[in-house]
Amino acid sequence: MGPSEMPRVPSGDRASRKRQAIVRAAREAFVRDGFSAGMDTIAAEAGVSKVTVYNHFGSKEALFQVVIGAALEDALAAAVEGTAARLASREDLRDALVWTARAWVDAMTQPGMLALRHLVVNEVRRFPDLGAAWQRNGPSRAYPALAEAFGQLAAEGRLVMPDVELAIVQLYALVLYPHLVHSAYGVTLGADLTTGLIEHGVDMFLAYYQYVPVSGH
Repeated sequence: MGPSEMPRVPSGDRASRKRQAIVRAAREAFVRDGFSAGMDTIAAEAGVSKVTVYNHFGSKEALFQVVIGAALEDALAAAVEGTAARLASREDLRDALVWTARAWVDAMTQPGMLALRHLVVNEVRRFPDLGAAWQRNGPSRAYPALAEAFGQLAAEGRLVMPDVELAIVQLYALVLYPHLVHSAYGVTLGADLTTGLIEHGVDMFLAYYQYVPVSGH
């Protein structure tokens, strides 16, 4: 098929509403039925034909990638914006990181988000792009704000951090990853343990990297 023969993705307000309805229906179907959710079912629940679903997305895998992106955007938009805003001043890094960790844990441990993550894990061998879509739209979105703040603080002599990328992975490991690991076994960490992981995890992180707070903080 040449470029002139490639099918066009429907456009316009009516097509946009259909697309949104398909994504909503697909998210509910994937969470409920797993990746085995049928395109016929998704189309019926969206109130469109199966042909319309394929016209918009082309394949179930492509639709699932869009569902992942939309779900993560819904869950993380406020966390990403808040992280960038709080790290911009760099005056109180501890408060900024505690807020960030709490926002990310709250967003990523929602039952629907955990269900989608488990689907990605189960299907990533067959469809490697699903894992890349999850990483791109999820934890990696905080990386630029964290990297910029850590880099500037290191340049100012307020952090001793020779490898910023490694440090960011370590921060995630302290405050977020325990929830994701335990969720794989159907275990939810309690509120007190969550608070301890966040606050003590941030303190351990800052102590290791020799954070120097602004006087008075």
